[in-house]
Amino acid sequence: MNAPAVPMPSRICLRPAPALLALLFAAAGCLPLAAQGDPSPAPQELQSPDGRIAVTVVATGVLSYRVSVDGTPVLNDSRLGLRLRGGVVLGQEVALIDTARSESDTVWTNPLGKRREVRDHYRELAIKLRERGGGGRTFSVVFRAFNDGVGFRYVLPGGEGPTDVVIEEELTQFAFTADSVCFAGDHVAVPPDDYDSRGGFHGSQEWEFRRQRLSDLPIDTVTGLPMLTHTPAAWVAVTEAELVDWAGLWLAREPQAAGTGAVTLRSRLAPRWDGNGLVNVSLPHPSPWRVLMIGREPGRLIESDLVLNLSTPCQIADTSWIKPGMMAWDRWWSGIGKMDTGTMKDFIGFAGEMGWPYQLVDGGWYVGTRSPSSDITRTVPEVDMGELRRFAAQNKVRLWVWLYWSDADRGDAYKQAFALYEKWGLAGVKIDFMDRDDQQMVNWYEKITRCAAEHHLLVDFHGAYKPTGMIRTWPNQITREGILGNEYNKWSRRVTPEHRVTLPFTRFLAGPGDFTPGGFVNRMAEQFQPHASPAQVQSTRAGQLALFVAYDSPVMCVCDHPTNLRGQAGIDFLGVVPTVWDETRVVSGVVAEHLVIARRSGPDWYLAALNNSYSRVRTVKLDFLGEGRWHLRWWHDAPDSSDNPEHLDIEERDVSAGDTLDVRMAGGGGAVLRFVRVP
Repeated sequence: MNAPAVPMPSRICLRPAPALLALLFAAAGCLPLAAQGDPSPAPQELQSPDGRIAVTVVATGVLSYRVSVDGTPVLNDSRLGLRLRGGVVLGQEVALIDTARSESDTVWTNPLGKRREVRDHYRELAIKLRERGGGGRTFSVVFRAFNDGVGFRYVLPGGEGPTDVVIEEELTQFAFTADSVCFAGDHVAVPPDDYDSRGGFHGSQEWEFRRQRLSDLPIDTVTGLPMLTHTPAAWVAVTEAELVDWAGLWLAREPQAAGTGAVTLRSRLAPRWDGNGLVNVSLPHPSPWRVLMIGREPGRLIESDLVLNLSTPCQIADTSWIKPGMMAWDRWWSGIGKMDTGTMKDFIGFAGEMGWPYQLVDGGWYVGTRSPSSDITRTVPEVDMGELRRFAAQNKVRLWVWLYWSDADRGDAYKQAFALYEKWGLAGVKIDFMDRDDQQMVNWYEKITRCAAEHHLLVDFHGAYKPTGMIRTWPNQITREGILGNEYNKWSRRVTPEHRVTLPFTRFLAGPGDFTPGGFVNRMAEQFQPHASPAQVQSTRAGQLALFVAYDSPVMCVCDHPTNLRGQAGIDFLGVVPTVWDETRVVSGVVAEHLVIARRSGPDWYLAALNNSYSRVRTVKLDFLGEGRWHLRWWHDAPDSSDNPEHLDIEERDVSAGDTLDVRMAGGGGAVLRFVRVP
């Protein structure tokens, strides 16, 4: 795969010059614009290409926007604006200077996602405004309307006044028309200047997305993204894209007017670690995109590539070295063995048996972990890195290594280390415990990823914030955590079947997640024990297999130990399942209840069914298959899986696109199916 360093040529391109570039040129004096602006312009409307989503921008007085779907309002008038240091408020009293409209319809190739050929079709409205106060500063807001949602961003131009600004508040609102059901992340307390692990914007963004009402979201805390809500018109998910040199976006509820039934959420940005406001930027500078993913059914959001379409195209000229695939973990999950050469060779040998390309050497391999004397280039005496590299090469496996983030950051240690890792032939680095998304940390992610790309290293951020499309721009940043994953089974009961079947409709809308599936010590909820050794999971065997298809992660890290995997029912599936896809279709799905999803890899189709705690039967049409006959291999819950969750049945038969299957799932269960065309 060789992604270009610039956007690929369009297959279709209508008025291809982006309005955003036009506005930046205008700000630099390259285009004639009205000097004072229109104080009372008519509202500006932008429709999606299919005409079903409409955005209306009111660019007089207080700047605002509203959104409707099929003529039904989703958002009432919602404020837009930024408050800058020095008392300037953009969006408080605006006059319209100019508008620019364009439409673009292109296709780009994504070798690391849910579909290979991604259509990027939108209509754009760029509005240039002058603030009547604050010295008459100009700024722009750019809206893009797609058939699957809306994105908008602020653009602060250069060429007038100070070249640097400090943003102290973002005023963006999301004024939902009704008090709808939503699925939102945990509410994190925000005491002033508090960055400890219990409060503030500090944390690993590992949470459940609980069902509640918008009015249940608190006022005095922030709620993490993505946030999914079921409005009267459509399912809407709020998140962000192209988070570059800015602070991460969170939400808080505004005080509610009695009797209105409407709920307004406002944006909150993570404060800088140095205490100097929220965002410090040099002009010109755009904000990230504020994203509304929109679908008539929740499964349509799972199919969406909106976050990627709003992100900068690949900046790596030659990506042929970026390879997806399965990865064995190490002793951390299972608790079997210790960090030494022999234990690591057990895992490497198993990865080689399975045909997996990667093995992770987790924490404890280098000197002085999490200490001022750390050295990420020197191994502890128990680990012979030379022998591990030799043995891995013999087994056609490449190694990843774990790093504590401040050990890598101290004195720019990562620069020397990444050069060494390239000489060692390592595949990637897993970097952990950043636990922040303020502007300084956001910029650190990009700095690390750029340096890793220079040395042909993949990156998996743990203790991380949600994805925002970085995998398109820097595809070596191939997956990340920011998810309440299987590891929580080691010490809690939080990884419930409901949580697992909610994640595709919430966290995974933002991008790939390193959930680390593949726990083969299966228990039902009443028998499950946290702190057990080896670690257990609350699901059936088939339910764990389903995660490898239902979840997106180009590098899929398998959590369990070889002694729990080798020779077990279902292990053959982990030898054939891909980690990236050419096509994805959601067959059926209800948030927190069930998901049936079909994905194509090359000529073969895979289907996963994932269930919550209640047994159910889903009748699945096979109309996603092409013509002819297909041979089906089907791994599913056994009749006694509710009592013996490690039991698994396997069926084989020939089917065609006109057939249906009754997929029976135990509570906490599921199924996976592979379809290969019959010659």
